[in-house]
Amino acid sequence: MGLWASGDGDDSTPTGAAAGQRTSQGVSDDGRRTVAAGTPSASPAPTRTYPLSTAPRTIPAVQSHTPARGPGWRPAAKFRVVVSDPRLADEGQLIAGELGMTYAGEKSDSRIGDLRLALGGSGNTESYTMTVRQGRVTVSGPSDAGVFYGTRTLKQEVRKGATAPEGVVRDTPAKPQRAFSLDIARKYFSPGWIEDRIRELGDLKFNQFGLHFSDDQAFRIESDTHPEIVAQQHLTKAQVKEIVDLAASRHITVVPEIDSPGHLGAVLAAHPELQLRNVNGVATRGAIDISKDASAKLLDDLLNEYAGLFPGAQWHLGGDEYQALTVSNPAASYPQLATAARQRYGAGAGVADLATGWLNDRAETVRAHDRTMRVWNDGFFRGTTVQPASDLVVAYWTGKEIGARVPTEYLSAGRKVLNYNDEYLYYVLGEPQTFVYPTGQRIYEQWTPRVLRGTTAVAAKYDAQILGGSFSVWCDLANSQTQDQVAAGIRMPLRATAQKLWDARTPSLTWAQFSTLAGRLG
Repeated sequence: MGLWASGDGDDSTPTGAAAGQRTSQGVSDDGRRTVAAGTPSASPAPTRTYPLSTAPRTIPAVQSHTPARGPGWRPAAKFRVVVSDPRLADEGQLIAGELGMTYAGEKSDSRIGDLRLALGGSGNTESYTMTVRQGRVTVSGPSDAGVFYGTRTLKQEVRKGATAPEGVVRDTPAKPQRAFSLDIARKYFSPGWIEDRIRELGDLKFNQFGLHFSDDQAFRIESDTHPEIVAQQHLTKAQVKEIVDLAASRHITVVPEIDSPGHLGAVLAAHPELQLRNVNGVATRGAIDISKDASAKLLDDLLNEYAGLFPGAQWHLGGDEYQALTVSNPAASYPQLATAARQRYGAGAGVADLATGWLNDRAETVRAHDRTMRVWNDGFFRGTTVQPASDLVVAYWTGKEIGARVPTEYLSAGRKVLNYNDEYLYYVLGEPQTFVYPTGQRIYEQWTPRVLRGTTAVAAKYDAQILGGSFSVWCDLANSQTQDQVAAGIRMPLRATAQKLWDARTPSLTWAQFSTLAGRLG
């Protein structure tokens, strides 16, 4: 009796030692294809059986795998990467280079060893199907992003000479926004370091890279409209474009943040006339005077300028920790703000209304560039006459601020939310205040996108409003770690976050198993 492997129900062509023989077939008790006893054969051939394949081990884990029997697939220099659509050329060339294969472009023929990338199917645009069968691999998806993620799975599967298992992977992310955020305002990070993180993020199927480049310590990107605000150590626009282009090639959107009306100390150092001062003339750290028209013009100059540098669909407006609203009586401490609020919004308006109006105006500036905007949760204020624009997404990071609002206040009002939970997802250099470096194990075992504040999850009914989350590096004590130490420190937290944003369910692997896998995958 001869035997051969068959994948995913396709029995049209035998593979392995029995290739080329066409005989009547049966199925043995263990599900393997068999040749019926007594069937004539031109000459005896060696036989080989394969066990049923097991699911690939990747980070993040694939959602489903249909096993099959067969030898699997391993890349070789003589094998081709081919595409069914020229729009997949970038993905094809990238994976060919990574696996040491030959990129052959758009082809319709099929050869043993081929890796074929194709557009097709419906559903989540980031989903993909990967089929390993009869010595070939096909990765298909509704969009080039989905196909790219399929190539990331394959790349991990065959790392260090391993074999991609026979069968079909069907995979899709739980959350549409999977982010890493980096504070380069307090600490300069080199372009090379940032590019290395983008490559790492792409392989882990993250799709956003947040760039916080303006704060009290420095403004870190070259500016044509206001060169006077830029720190000596900064990224040039050419360097940023290279970063943005590399990110785009990995289907990662770079999300810029120019935080206002607080955290503007570096800008105000060059424009002291716009510094917010209290009733006694004392400067308020990092705060711009939002009663002045010149303040709005300066910020709008920057927002308009950088919209051309960052073409992605997302933008972060900041809005947190405006110090004028942390005192017991903002109107008494900052009478100019109270006066401006009444003049613009009516007799009953207060300083919080003026701050809300400021963010709405900045949102209007960015909206003209067709962006979706997010604002830190402490930039939204309870009980104001002026309401925040309805399209502002809540970037929920803490519940420790004065007048803190629980996440359900935003969710029950219909707001969409992104999870930046500082309890799990904040890597703050030097561990100031109550911060401690997050561990991958704690994220892996305890956190989900529904855990927005502290350690408690919101109700499942709100899950669809939670768009995803972000692991963030903040550089409050900038010299506490080197770039290399930061990269090492966030390695496992990033992998745990990737897993929980791709699939929020309890992982099938223990933390020890997950750590071992991460070590093997590199």
